[in-house]
Amino acid sequence: MAKHHHNSSIPEAWVIDVDMGYGHSRAAFALRDLCGGSVITANAYKGIPDLDRRLWKLTRQAYEFVSRLKPIPLIGDAAFEIMDRMQRIPNFYPRRDLSKPSLQVRQTYTLLKRGLCKHLIAALGKKPLGRSSYKPIGEALPLVSTFPIPALAAEYFNYPGEIYCVTTDTDVNRAWVPLDPKRSRIKYFASSGRVVERLKLYGVKESHIFLTGFPMPKELIGGPNAKPLKELLAARLCNLDPKGIFHERYSKALHQELGTELCRMTKAAHPLTLTYSVGGAGAQRQLGVDIMKSLRTHITRRNIRVNLVAGVRHDVAKFYQEAAIDLGLRKHLGKGLVIPTFESRLGYFEGFTKILETTDILWTKPSELSFYTGLGLPIIMAPTIGSQEDFNRLWLQYVGGGAMQFETPHVNEWLFDWIDSGSLARLAWNGYVQAPTHGTYRIEDTVLGRPSELEELPLIV
Repeated sequence: MAKHHHNSSIPEAWVIDVDMGYGHSRAAFALRDLCGGSVITANAYKGIPDLDRRLWKLTRQAYEFVSRLKPIPLIGDAAFEIMDRMQRIPNFYPRRDLSKPSLQVRQTYTLLKRGLCKHLIAALGKKPLGRSSYKPIGEALPLVSTFPIPALAAEYFNYPGEIYCVTTDTDVNRAWVPLDPKRSRIKYFASSGRVVERLKLYGVKESHIFLTGFPMPKELIGGPNAKPLKELLAARLCNLDPKGIFHERYSKALHQELGTELCRMTKAAHPLTLTYSVGGAGAQRQLGVDIMKSLRTHITRRNIRVNLVAGVRHDVAKFYQEAAIDLGLRKHLGKGLVIPTFESRLGYFEGFTKILETTDILWTKPSELSFYTGLGLPIIMAPTIGSQEDFNRLWLQYVGGGAMQFETPHVNEWLFDWIDSGSLARLAWNGYVQAPTHGTYRIEDTVLGRPSELEELPLIV
């Protein structure tokens, strides 16, 4: 039996993320066992040169500034259109050679020529950051990056070990692939079947592409048999199908997959819970207030518990707390209305994972969290921000795990119609059945060169 959790602090691979939004760091968090729990953040590690810090800071500030401008009429749309056009993913059909480097790829290599990530790659090629021992010389640890630039840099600066790149959306643009993909040694962990096919169009060798699915926290899965995942799903389906409409229609499939014991229509151990998650730039904070306002009566009557998760953005959390008080919900804070605060990104990912254990409905823009429908979470999609999220939205609809939100002033009506009809239970089930779940384990198996207990994923595009 292959091991699925370990507490060793000795790294078996380097896992690298970038502090830019949450998607890349969320993937790295799920893979932290590979690196002994210590993910390396390429734009914020101890000892980062001033040049690297400045270059990364400019990139991040531009991204967050434009994301926050997006809701502003005319100005926001124009600024975002310029940024989005640079990052836009070309139409997939008709299939054709898309290996020609884009402007964004060329810009990345301009930064690499200036020395971006050179210090990091050199340090990782010699010894662990902050550690005194690792594998013998000549056995450099595999490098696993959840953002393209460190992976491209590792190849550019001749990193001596294996180089892997984890994709974090349901489709990717040309910026993920090096100038000369046919000669590249970077190997990709594809988060979806569409990414597999897209990377081929970009010129990546088929032998360098592994269809794994997006890596998600082991705490919510529990190994190849996924017993904890099934238990959480069964409890969620009870809350999402109060009239038993979904259970009656899908009883045979439920019993076959979850077992008779888990399929008893008993009351879940937690109240019906909706979690609204704001992105890293805090661009859709107002939506959380609109949800709270519409569901105010249901919160006071304890018909629903609402989590408003602002990540590490204390300004957004404070914004929600003040709005809750203005709406007369002060005494419900921490009970029917939960607004958690986190002091670090690691604390946020740990806390958010815990919150999801008792979440029945996840409301978010179709970011990397779209993949979490694979955990049996029905996703209500907020409006998209950017080309990648348009593709994520289409993928979520394709697998049947998510639906676009209706008008927020009427959440108190349509949300409960969706629940009473069993519609959200059906979205939860579709996501669980259709979307990849065990990406973390598949990636670990490949990086560590161990046989996998998991079946190959079907190429759902």
